[in-house]
Amino acid sequence: MALTYKDVADIIKIIDASNCDEVIVELPETKIVVRRGAPATTGTSVATPTHHSNQMIPLAGPKLAATANTRPVDLPEADASVVRAPMTGTFYRASSPKDPPFVDIGSTVKKGSTLCTIEVMKLFTTIQAVADGIVTQIYVDNATLVQIDQPMFRIEAP
Repeated sequence: MALTYKDVADIIKIIDASNCDEVIVELPETKIVVRRGAPATTGTSVATPTHHSNQMIPLAGPKLAATANTRPVDLPEADASVVRAPMTGTFYRASSPKDPPFVDIGSTVKKGSTLCTIEVMKLFTTIQAVADGIVTQIYVDNATLVQIDQPMFRIEAP
């Protein structure tokens, strides 16, 4: 029995909703290891759900070099808060292409306000503001790949 991407996504949803720190799923052709909070340099891997191979794809590894879409990042000021990507995935400023962005430069946000979503394997994670403030910078272009810990927004205290 080979796993589909939907199967893997369902497993990740279940794990995300639980309090488990590590889950290992082993099938004759596939092995999946998911660790919550594992450092980026551990080389955690997951097997691709194919019938032909047991090829391993790293989920997390050494930080990758900046892509061509990445804007230069200013160092945050003492009163500024930089919101960083908690995962590697595709950054979206709005819930759909037809909708306006969640925030723009100059937007006032409250703690818990939606800033963006990050999509990984068709699962969308909402990224929220951790404090009240004003969005003074957006470092990432819409629909581009972000890496773990990459700056996405600067929010300054009001």
